[in-house]
Amino acid sequence: MSEDQQGYYVLPGQEYTRDTTYIETRITADGRDGYPVEAGRYRLVVARACPWANRAIIVRRLLGLEDALSMGMCGPTHDARSWTFDLDPGGVDPVLGIERLQEAYFKRTPDYPRGITVPAIVDVPTGAVVTNDFAQMTLDLSTEWTAFHRDGAPELYPERLRGEIDEVAQLVYKDVNNGVYRCGFAGSQRSYEFAFDRLFARLDWLSERLAGQRYLVGDTITEADVRLFTTLARFDPVYHGHFKTNRSKLSEMPVLWAYARDLFQTPGFGDTIDFAQIKEHYYVVHSDVNPSRIVPKGPDLANWLTPHHREELGGRPFGDGTPPPPPRPGEVVPEGATPLRVG
Repeated sequence: MSEDQQGYYVLPGQEYTRDTTYIETRITADGRDGYPVEAGRYRLVVARACPWANRAIIVRRLLGLEDALSMGMCGPTHDARSWTFDLDPGGVDPVLGIERLQEAYFKRTPDYPRGITVPAIVDVPTGAVVTNDFAQMTLDLSTEWTAFHRDGAPELYPERLRGEIDEVAQLVYKDVNNGVYRCGFAGSQRSYEFAFDRLFARLDWLSERLAGQRYLVGDTITEADVRLFTTLARFDPVYHGHFKTNRSKLSEMPVLWAYARDLFQTPGFGDTIDFAQIKEHYYVVHSDVNPSRIVPKGPDLANWLTPHHREELGGRPFGDGTPPPPPRPGEVVPEGATPLRVG
């Protein structure tokens, strides 16, 4: 991958501002946007490296939507143009028949002017992207795709808790999910320090909240937990060093570390995490942050499997539901990429 193929993420002298304009078309039970929920019609395109896509992988798996919504997997690196299907034979997605996710965006909007992002849901018959609105996407999987949920699927977005889930999720997004990027892509010392202070103030707030309760909202896993988890899973392997979020490692924040291990050891969470792809993505793609593109060997991942004792706080991970079955054979994280596969 040559230098002129790389994207650039840091604007000197400026704070990082994420482009949050997404394709907001929704796939709904009533099809009001022209895309009704239908089994087999759509393909969820993800990359295990990406925290935003990782949310969709987890939710799809927890809800048991594998038979209704197929999943295409991009490789961990990309150039300035697009995510690519380099993990598939011949570098072509076997369902969509394309090499670059960009092709599906151009089917929807020729010369699509914004970033080619994952997750994206593609309409298989037309080959066009329907939506890349990652925040709404997982909520719709919970609320609009209920006809295809597995028996025992958990209620990740219960109506009685939606206001609180939305409030917590927005704080987590602003200061943590996006906050680590605002640290890592800061173009000035001032903007970095501002983002750094907000990040750790929010992590301290979350530690206090979680000190006496097992999950973020209510006594079961919800959408809020999924959204926080994907950032925490990347904290020590990537963000602490690569993004300079180094006041503390996750493993040095006792409550959040135990909380993250609790979720990691819960079916549907840790078995979606590919630490090898995560590290390769950040350290190779962000060449203006890491010009050498050297990928660190550490940290040791075996500590993700140590006892967390969070069950002592009570709570029921899946509420009245059940854990998801093991991942489908074609969706298993490669051995060695997660400590759940070691041994």
